[in-house]
Amino acid sequence: MKIYKTKNYEEMSRKAAHIISAQVTLKPDSVLGLATGSTPIGTYENLVKWYEDGDLDFSGITTVNLDEYKGLPRDNDQSYYYFMHHHLFDHVNIPDGRTHLPDGTKEDSDQECRQYEELIQSLGGVDLQLLGLGHNGHIGFNEPDDIFPDDTHCVNLQERTIEANKRFFASADEVPRQAYTMGIGTIMRAKKILIVVSGADKADTVKEAFFGPITPKVPASILQLHPDVTLVADEAALSKID
Repeated sequence: MKIYKTKNYEEMSRKAAHIISAQVTLKPDSVLGLATGSTPIGTYENLVKWYEDGDLDFSGITTVNLDEYKGLPRDNDQSYYYFMHHHLFDHVNIPDGRTHLPDGTKEDSDQECRQYEELIQSLGGVDLQLLGLGHNGHIGFNEPDDIFPDDTHCVNLQERTIEANKRFFASADEVPRQAYTMGIGTIMRAKKILIVVSGADKADTVKEAFFGPITPKVPASILQLHPDVTLVADEAALSKID
């Protein structure tokens, strides 16, 4: 695992964007695995700016997203479909039909998860997967569990995840209780993984996930076994690491 320590969130975002930019430049037909949440927003802002400046071309890129809430229509401003279009897709030249997310409106969970997993495989897998890190060590919506789930699946969200996400909704009651997410196996099959973390509130989780035992109770700990992982984190997030 390569670790880059940055001074703050802004520097973390630029560093992560440079890594993604290098991937796009060196392999213009890359399949990018993308993440949502507050942490990657600055990374996307940098990518959009560099595209607008003429320094990046996304015309050959295909994307697959980690996850999506179950039950939210795509025009809901809290859906991850809406998030990705607002922060990235509507501002760069990724062709129509080449951005993919699980469809949260599909009620047949098994069918939707199977189709999404087959889609990823049909694209040849993910070249670079971007991840954030949840307070309980989750990646995507893979919550602490007794096992590492393999493929794309439907998950019941834990209360801590619901609590962390309720700030985006009018109340905690409006936060969906289920989500579709890539499995740990799906994530681990990506050729490269880039994980971004910011803030002192994530410091204990960083220590557990990347310097503690590998356990499904801390899902991100499995990343210690991946051959090509880059962690970009600010000083606050790395403050518990010697």
